[in-house]
Amino acid sequence: MSPRLARTLCILGLLAVAMAAQAQLFHFGPKPGPKPAQPVQPVRKANELIHRQEPLKINQSVLKQATPDSVRIVVSIPKQRAWLMVGEEIAADGPISSGKRGHSSPTGHFTVMEKDPNHHSTLYGDYVDSSGRTVRAGVSARIDSAPSGTHFQGATMKWFLRLTSDGVGMHIGILPGYPASHGCIRESVDGAKLFYDNVKVGTPVDVGDY
Repeated sequence: MSPRLARTLCILGLLAVAMAAQAQLFHFGPKPGPKPAQPVQPVRKANELIHRQEPLKINQSVLKQATPDSVRIVVSIPKQRAWLMVGEEIAADGPISSGKRGHSSPTGHFTVMEKDPNHHSTLYGDYVDSSGRTVRAGVSARIDSAPSGTHFQGATMKWFLRLTSDGVGMHIGILPGYPASHGCIRESVDGAKLFYDNVKVGTPVDVGDY
């Protein structure tokens, strides 16, 4: 082999090595195939995103011992539960919805000041016309002015147990799974009735971080 041919082959070899290194560095060569399609996750409905609260639980053996003179109520804001207690035993454990931000439920020690099976709010409700048709819903009588020809109709608060002089109490209401009221302690239909039936005016009620 002539010296000139040897030099040519050496140069070609070096170029091949350099091109291979460059291809590895910049990922030249055939492109990878498309990634396999990922399964499409179904869109969850809004009501599926809401925390599902456990329904009312009743300890019948303890509830049988309950009298209006022996029971007390404990409301847990963090757990969003209310307990009907006989001594240190739980007779009933029900879901609640306490006051939302800006309208937090008052905490501390209270007593039932009033029992009203068909109470209506004097502050929150709807403006309705003379035929009973709702013209403006979800209003505050303290803030919202009445449209012409309407009057205020207070929101229904069935099985109401008054806790404060300014109207905060326990009653039936919507339970979305988080604090949502204007300060009252909302209860389920069956829970509100059971608590109402087993307490009296003067029953102790503790509301707080239990």
